[in-house]
Amino acid sequence: MAENIELLKRLCEESGAPGFEDRIRAIFCDEVREHVDRIEVDGIGNVIAVREGEEGAPKVMVAGHLDEIGFVVNHIDDKGFLRIHPLGGFDPKTLVAKRVRIIDANGQDIIGVIGTKPVHIMSPEERKKPLDLKEFFVDVGLPVEEVKERVRVGDPVTLYQSFEQVGNYYTSKSMDNRVSIYTLIELIKRVKSRKVSLYAVATVQEEIGLRGAMTATQAVQPDIGIAVDVTLACDVPASKPEERVTALGEGTAIKILDSSLICTPKLVDRFRQLAKENDIPHQMEILPAGGTDAGAIQRSGRAVPSITLSVPCRYVHSVVEMVHGGDLEATVQLLATFMESAHDVDLTYNS
Repeated sequence: MAENIELLKRLCEESGAPGFEDRIRAIFCDEVREHVDRIEVDGIGNVIAVREGEEGAPKVMVAGHLDEIGFVVNHIDDKGFLRIHPLGGFDPKTLVAKRVRIIDANGQDIIGVIGTKPVHIMSPEERKKPLDLKEFFVDVGLPVEEVKERVRVGDPVTLYQSFEQVGNYYTSKSMDNRVSIYTLIELIKRVKSRKVSLYAVATVQEEIGLRGAMTATQAVQPDIGIAVDVTLACDVPASKPEERVTALGEGTAIKILDSSLICTPKLVDRFRQLAKENDIPHQMEILPAGGTDAGAIQRSGRAVPSITLSVPCRYVHSVVEMVHGGDLEATVQLLATFMESAHDVDLTYNS
């Protein structure tokens, strides 16, 4: 199982909407500061934590994104109810009757609930209509004067849900992608080799277009790019066996492709070989829709050989995202094992 569940809990329960990742960035920096040679924060909030290798060592960039899907306030009505604009992809049916957290102008938390028109007063036609995010509002239970004093248009809003153990699994909001920040922290603490230079990059704004990874890769100019993210675990009754993508409890997922990239085949083979040689539980992943920071790294301008390692996750983009601790630990183990020999991997193509 994952070794430091309290760290994962702290990361998942904190807020970090795209563009507003400050609180998660602070946790990451505090956890890695004593284990790296330097930390850089760029102009849009990416954190680049560097553990230098020996002279001439290849640069390996391992990226995980700080942000979670969220919203910003885009209207405050004359009764103090808030309307919200999405930052990332939500399935509206997962939002009904959920709690949210707004971070106000002073950096203080305001808890609210997502409201909709009660079903009891809907017409038969309204009940049949698909849910539309534009119909939702946030009720913070405060007088309109206080709401308008504390809340501004543009303030970030995230879902509000506790981290819990459910049987053999862990469930929370924002497993996507706090599992990657957890992985980066654990990787930095475990890697011993100085034959590679490790650039652990906590990226911003992944959920709205892989934006942080694009700029960070330009700065790092890596020789190898690796993203860590969640992937779909569709191992549930509603899915056919061929649709499952991955399954919880079967290990880390070595990605072959998704919508953002075809992973470099030599890297796929190397990770698969290392997993087999070291008895690290693993499964192979083909994701039919969705992408990761590796897609941005690969196309950064240098054509960086890239791959993604994924943590299988049920109920992605909901407040009950679920992972298996063993899969998370296998992801850390496989990355740490790769880093010990990354200096001698041959990624050249024949000319």
